[in-house]
Amino acid sequence: MTAGGKAHGRLRVVEGDITRQQVDAIVNAANTSLLGGGGVDGAIHRAAGPELLEECRALGGCDTGDARITRGYRLPAKWVIHTVGPVWRGEGGEDGLLASCYRRSLELAAEHRIRSIAFPAISTGVYHFPLERAARVAVTEVMRFLDKDAAIEEVVFVCFGREAYDVYKRMLDEVVS
Repeated sequence: MTAGGKAHGRLRVVEGDITRQQVDAIVNAANTSLLGGGGVDGAIHRAAGPELLEECRALGGCDTGDARITRGYRLPAKWVIHTVGPVWRGEGGEDGLLASCYRRSLELAAEHRIRSIAFPAISTGVYHFPLERAARVAVTEVMRFLDKDAAIEEVVFVCFGREAYDVYKRMLDEVVS
């Protein structure tokens, strides 16, 4: 199936706050400790409440490119999938690690019968992954997964700010055409 075949109708881009999304799971752009931090990670931990930190402590961390799942606690989403994106250094390998973040998150979602999932722009904040490059990796990897897995009904890219929204929207339009 060509890129965007059956997957495109299940993808959308919104500008907003990932902690307010009405989906089964949200993805947290976490650090390796999973114990909270700045940006989207801090916002998710604050919105979910202290129980999230308690459950994350029991997980013992997460490697870059991998993912772990917890309950959502006080969030509208039932689940939080924590993934650790790569820090951009321009040394090579970052694209593969970022793709793995999306793939592992979607695999966990499928294992837990999650039907709707929202992703932030992983690694594009304090990890400095170039936004356009990250968007291409994200959209390509998600579409590849959705083309072979029909269980996930909706994937939302939640962009914090107009610049990210415009880039992700354009990337989605380019990849599916």
